[in-house]
Amino acid sequence: MILFFALLFFAIAIAGACAFVIFWPLTLVHVRDRHPAIKSRFGDGAFLRPSALWWLLGGGYRTTPDRSLSGLATPARLSLLTIIFGLVFSGLLWLVSWAIT
Repeated sequence: MILFFALLFFAIAIAGACAFVIFWPLTLVHVRDRHPAIKSRFGDGAFLRPSALWWLLGGGYRTTPDRSLSGLATPARLSLLTIIFGLVFSGLLWLVSWAIT
C-alpha cells in the first residue's frame, strides 16, 4: 500500500511537470518581450537555469506591477511546487517501504 501511495505522489509530480512545461515557457516569453531588465538577469536559455527557478519559487515576479506576468508565473510556480512536493513525498514513502521490508 505504501508503494501505491509513492506511485501516486510520483504521478502528481508528473502532472506538475506537464503544467510547468506549459506555463514556464509562456512566462519566459512574456519576460523576454516586456521586461528586458529581468531577462538580462536570467540570460538566454533560462528554462532550467537555477537563478530563474529560484526567482520563480521565491515569487520574484510579484515585485513587477504586471498582472499578465503574475497570471503566467503563478501557475508555473504552483506547478514547480507540485513537482517538488510529489517527488519529495514519493521518495519518502519509497524509503519507508525499504525500511519496513
